[in-house]
Amino acid sequence: METAMLSPDRVQQPNLGPLATAAADYDIVRRAIAHIRGNWRRQPEIEEIAEAAGVSTTELHHLFRRWAGITPKAFLQALTLDTARQLLRESASVLDAAYEVGLSGPGRLHDLFVTHEAMSPGEWKSGGEGLTVKFGFHPSPFGMALIMATERGLAGLAFADAGEEPAALADMKSRWPKASYAADQARTAPIARRIFDASQWRPEQPLRVVLIGTDWEVRVWDALLQIPIGRLATYSGIAGKLCAPAAARAVGTAVGKNPISFVVPCHRVVGKSGDLTGYHWGLTRKRAMLGWEAGRVAQ
Repeated sequence: METAMLSPDRVQQPNLGPLATAAADYDIVRRAIAHIRGNWRRQPEIEEIAEAAGVSTTELHHLFRRWAGITPKAFLQALTLDTARQLLRESASVLDAAYEVGLSGPGRLHDLFVTHEAMSPGEWKSGGEGLTVKFGFHPSPFGMALIMATERGLAGLAFADAGEEPAALADMKSRWPKASYAADQARTAPIARRIFDASQWRPEQPLRVVLIGTDWEVRVWDALLQIPIGRLATYSGIAGKLCAPAAARAVGTAVGKNPISFVVPCHRVVGKSGDLTGYHWGLTRKRAMLGWEAGRVAQ
């Protein structure tokens, strides 16, 4: 039996206070990441990172504990290239197991317990004509999150720094130019809580998403859903799983067009060497997501 996407008439309107705190923390986290990014090879001490972020060492320690559930040192380690390479080595067997069991069962190991469907090719080609999309901006651990939902499920998730909200909305609207759009914070607020509050990640209440793209894009996005939290995959590895080993570049293009960031975890895809490559919503945010998830795994 299918479980419908959470909606305000089924779930009590959540208090987004903790998410607002996390969003405020992210402003400092961004500064810390910027310093870590330029100096990770020499593993800077926490005092240096704190100074670059504009806070005391004690404040930085408590912030990372609150935001990611790990210490600044552990966060730094989660972002190093050696760690990325180790995760890739470990991911091979995990991903193989996930693909062998298909889209359900314990082997899927997806943190958000997502259930999904794809729009038909005809619906995608129509540019969303006849589709009504409700949207709203909400605080998240990675800045302001733009949630976009249809009657069938979550259709879009984007991020914006302060002042970038109109551009993020325009970018998402351009993906389905013929759809109708309506601001509806009440509709999208429970979805934001469901996505970013780990205590809401329950297998008996899967988050329903609807994938709107070409057949190839949907296949790639479905493959992204197989990457467990705390693991990474490469473009070539995904191409191999899709029985198209020469299509790494095409995989990269589809990953870049993923409209449901974070939930469909395109941030967990890296280069073959373990290098973090481009991310539509910024490499700093990609690093933040990987570090934040490292905290979830460690808890």
